Amino acid sequence: MLEIRNRDLSVGLVPGIGGSVAWFRKGATDLMRPLSDADRARGDVLGVSMFPMIPYANRIADNAFVFEGRTYRFAPNNPPEKFNVHGTGWHLPWTAEQIAEDEAVLTLVHIAASEPYSYAARQHFKLLSDRLVVTTEVENRGERRMPFGFGQHPWFNRDPDTEVEFKAGAFWIEGWDNTASERIATPPELAFYPGRPLPRARRNNCYALWDGSVGITWPSRGVRLRIEADPIFKHLMLYADPARPVFCLEPQTNSVCAFNVAAEEGIDLGVIVLGPGEKASGAMTFAPSAIG
Repeated sequence: MLEIRNRDLSVGLVPGIGGSVAWFRKGATDLMRPLSDADRARGDVLGVSMFPMIPYANRIADNAFVFEGRTYRFAPNNPPEKFNVHGTGWHLPWTAEQIAEDEAVLTLVHIAASEPYSYAARQHFKLLSDRLVVTTEVENRGERRMPFGFGQHPWFNRDPDTEVEFKAGAFWIEGWDNTASERIATPPELAFYPGRPLPRARRNNCYALWDGSVGITWPSRGVRLRIEADPIFKHLMLYADPARPVFCLEPQTNSVCAFNVAAEEGIDLGVIVLGPGEKASGAMTFAPSAIG
């Protein structure tokens, strides 16, 4: 466990559990679902506050895609799901370096000749006086050009009065096995601008043409969180199941199944093609404030 803090904010990092965040707090108030002692002891990455999605975000439909004439195949990595999801970074131990009391860097080098991707990744966590800044970077360490993507996967507490607000011009209908089937203009019933409570039915959808800003309000806790992401993060994933006490809003560069549909859709799906040694990066901020 590694902790960074300033006067008002603190962040716990668990490099060995997928380079993840264990907590993000303002004073004693949790701004993300905290990692429990039991989940930490098990090394359960699905129990953390936030984990990185690298070298792509979300699913590889049918566990394969074709790029520049080559077929790349993947193994399922999140049973009982059928398809590979979120890349390999969240399942690997990272290396930590504490730069200062309020700053840390996590790094990962994954060279795997038997897998489609070899890459290096870096997460930089910096606490300013009123916000957390997370910069994510990925570098192609393979021998060929490859499509990349990345993002962060935070988990938030779901209270009965939680409200969410963001603008996104397009909406991906969820298809079979959590894949993307069709992109449509965001209908009013599925929009979150102006802000509204979380849906009463399960949602697992990717929003596109996102403006890079999200507001989450917990009135009973008296706190609001504003997320701002660089333009490279073109998509926002919403996962909300009323049967669970958590929900997710995941800023990511690529859409769901982007590597499978890019050639046929003819739209910007956020795919980042990197040649050997090339890098891509983007930052997002998490800024809490009091309400009431």
